Amino acid sequence: MAYRPTWQGHLRLSLVTCPVALYTATSSGGDVHFNLINPATNNRIKMVTTDPETGPVERSSLVKGYAVAKDEYILLTDEEIKSVKLESTKTIDIERFVPEDEIDRVYWDNPYYLAPAGGIAEEAFGVIREAM
Repeated sequence: MAYRPTWQGHLRLSLVTCPVALYTATSSGGDVHFNLINPATNNRIKMVTTDPETGPVERSSLVKGYAVAKDEYILLTDEEIKSVKLESTKTIDIERFVPEDEIDRVYWDNPYYLAPAGGIAEEAFGVIREAM
């Protein structure tokens, strides 16, 4: 099965730009996951969306809210959330290089690899790779 990129965009170094794809370098396939089981029936437990005052609520009727104080929320529609989403150029601009010891180890937790997106990008990607 082919891997899907987690992000696609462009890599730019000076005047050279090429389309690239970002892939996760590790897989969670070996992770162990558990389910909650009722030992009396051996059935898997379902988490039901519930209002403390009225009981179960259909998930499709729910909206998102931002907490401004305890028990006080501003309700938002999907359109309102999309309207304030920052635009991305989807371009990684290489501006400079830093020594390895200046990179905080927190950025090493989730490894990724960057690859050219498509055959036509391979030459430009190779130019950027050699320049680095």
